[in-house]
Amino acid sequence: MSAATGAGFTEDSLLGGAVRLRQPRAGLRAGLDAVLLAAAIPVRPGQVLLEGGCGAGPVFLSVLARQPDLRVFAVEREASLAALARENAALNGVADRVTVIEGDIADPALLRALPRLDHACANPPYWPDGSAPPEALRAGATHHGEGPSLGDWARALAKPLAHRGSLTFVLPASRTAEAAAGLRAARCAEVFFQPLWPRAGQAARRLLIQGRRGGRGPDRLLPGLVLHDETGWSPAAAALLEAPRPLPWP
Repeated sequence: MSAATGAGFTEDSLLGGAVRLRQPRAGLRAGLDAVLLAAAIPVRPGQVLLEGGCGAGPVFLSVLARQPDLRVFAVEREASLAALARENAALNGVADRVTVIEGDIADPALLRALPRLDHACANPPYWPDGSAPPEALRAGATHHGEGPSLGDWARALAKPLAHRGSLTFVLPASRTAEAAAGLRAARCAEVFFQPLWPRAGQAARRLLIQGRRGGRGPDRLLPGLVLHDETGWSPAAAALLEAPRPLPWP
């Protein structure tokens, strides 16, 4: 039986229809963060990607829409979402390139079973504590509670990475220092920061942060991406939202 049946699910599209996505009507819905995280991963043909906490699969599906010649491993601890991610891979015709693993990203046995990776990514739970939303799936996606810390996420995702492999997070700007420290502790230095400005002149609320396994170069604060102008989405943001395109890094 399908994991996405009944009124509790919707079928949506991302990247101008390049990705079809069935997802729970309640809970954390795929949107801007997923698309920008996918655009930020510097994949090349024939490489291997690991996504931690994949949910229904919007990030890895968006990466595959841009670069189909890719092998993906995706980890999700919620059984219902893991099943949905598999269905979405089939819905988009990429099931032969995707392995969805039901489990916890902090499980060492799970990580030992993975091949050497070229890239890893995650949109980890944003907040360590505070008032979580009532929907169980949304709470699990936004508040890690007793789950892995950002440092744990970085260590787990970095361990299978090849030398110079990239590890990319999308996070609230308030967790920049914590994420950078976690990346460095996981031997993913040479950290790049890509702020996501709501509008020109406004403080960034989100950012993309990327480290390189074994990197030794200096950290860099990049110009970032302005998301909105006076008419709506900025041209740069609209280009990334409307079709599978990369977000350039130096």
